[in-house]
Order: sequence, then C-alpha cells, then structure tokens
Amino acid sequence: MSKTILVATEKPFAAAAVEEIKAAVAKHEGYELKLLEKYTENAQLLEAVKEADAMIIRSDKATKEVIDASDKLKVIVRAGAGYDNIDLEAATAKGVIAMNTPGQNSNAVAELAFGMMLNIARGKFNGKAGTELRKKKLGIHAYGNVGKYVAQIAKGFGMEVFAFDPFVDDAAIKADGITPISTVEELYSSCQYVSLHIPANEKTKNSIHKGLMKSMPKGGVLVNTARKEVVCEEGLKIALAERKDFKYLSDIAPVCADELVEKFGDQVLFTPKKMGAQTAEANINAGVAGVEQIVAYFENGDTTFQVNK
Repeated sequence: MSKTILVATEKPFAAAAVEEIKAAVAKHEGYELKLLEKYTENAQLLEAVKEADAMIIRSDKATKEVIDASDKLKVIVRAGAGYDNIDLEAATAKGVIAMNTPGQNSNAVAELAFGMMLNIARGKFNGKAGTELRKKKLGIHAYGNVGKYVAQIAKGFGMEVFAFDPFVDDAAIKADGITPISTVEELYSSCQYVSLHIPANEKTKNSIHKGLMKSMPKGGVLVNTARKEVVCEEGLKIALAERKDFKYLSDIAPVCADELVEKFGDQVLFTPKKMGAQTAEANINAGVAGVEQIVAYFENGDTTFQVNK
C-alpha cells in the first residue's frame, strides 16, 4: 500500500516548487502526494491529515489537535529551519517524528537581511544622502546556517564581522575569518549592526531587552529575521523612544507593529509578511528536502534531522 505525503500549506509553495516536489515524490515508488493549499479553516487541515502518513508544512500549525487527527501520521517535516509551529510534546507522545530542513532557506534569509540593511542605510531611498555598510561593524547573534551566509555577504561588503554563539567553537568562527565575541552584551555594545538568528524558546523569548538595544553604538540597527518573540516589545518601544538614532528592521512584524510605524516611522522597517524564505530557490530546496527526508525515514529509518529526540 502506498504512503501518502500531505503538503499542507495555507501559504503555498511557488508553483515551480510544487512541480519539483511532485517530481521528487514521483521518483520513489509507493508514495502518493496530496496537496492542501490556501485552506481557510483548521477543519480542512484536520480532515486532510487523517489519511496522511507524512506531512510537510511551512508556517502552518501542527498542533496537538492536528497530530491527534491521524492514526497513520508518522512524520512531520517543517520546510525551513524553525520548528516552533510543531507541538513537539504532542508529536513525541503520539510517536510522530518531527523534522526541519536546516540550511535550505538560509541564503534567502541572509539576502533579505542585507536588503533590509541597505534599505535603511539609504534612508528607505527617500532621495537624501544615506550611509554605507562598508567598514561598519556587523554582529551576528547565533552563528548557524543563516549566520554564516550573512557573514559571507558582509565580508563582500567590506564590513567588520563579529559573532556570538555559545554553541559554536571560537576556532570554527575564526576559521571563517570572523571574530568571535564572548558575551552577548559585548556583541551589542560593539556593533552598529546586529543580525539576529536565535530560535524562539523559553530561554530566548524576550531575551533581546531594552538594555541590549540601548547599548548599541550611535546609529545602531537591529535586524530580526528570526522570530518576533525573542525581542521584548515593551523594551523595543522604550529603545526607539529614547534613542532616535536606533532602528529596528524585521520580516516578522511585532504585535505592536502599527503603533511602532505610527510613532517611529523612520526608525522601523517591516516586510508585509514573513519574507525570509520567499524565493523560488528556497521554496524548491526546502520542499524537495522535505520529501527526501520523509522517504529516507520510511525506507532506511533515517532520523538525521529529527528535532523531537
């Protein structure tokens, strides 16, 4: 009996990516693809997942209710690096393997971070003189897949690049020509630009507080392409109010985004929706990786990218 792979995407993959995903499934005998795109009610997802052996999602919520809706479900793959939209406890309790696809969207996110930096450095292209990125100090908060791409781009721009990541050896950071920083406080107080790449968990939520933001040098710019929950919104309001030279850029608009735009328009920049992985290449890479990981699990028991171990 064939296994059904459900691709459940309220915000669909690009058409070209869907075709690549279909082709990836077709390469393997015994697998069937089912698409649920642009659904408007959670009930539609609950119904679709009933017959699924595996599921690929993007920003969709794999809640306990969704996981419990199917007795066949064995694998959930989040097409992307972050996986806070999967209820890992519920998945583990049900014996469902949860995976992500690290690295597949990394370059797209890194390029977006630089696009936003360039935009704000040039005053949102308002016709007035802006500033250059060359010779500015850039701090990378978390030196994972995205952080490494950000570092590569920054070096091309002639920036001085520093990184803080307690989970990465200094030697590995130095090997890439980047200067390791020993504390998060030093990273923020030393760098005019900081690119944020930490996950959202109980230790990191609201961890970027007003003290860190206010400690940044004159003209400080914080770029968040990670998760909105890691930045303390009350602290952000204070930092923007007390430091007219401080700027906050994000492709994950905070809850108070409208208020911030109204009060601090020139100091903030938000994309209309989360745009980090919105490139044709990232769509294809993450979607196809999800299929291959699912097949590798069913055929060989491969759990390399499991996140609920």
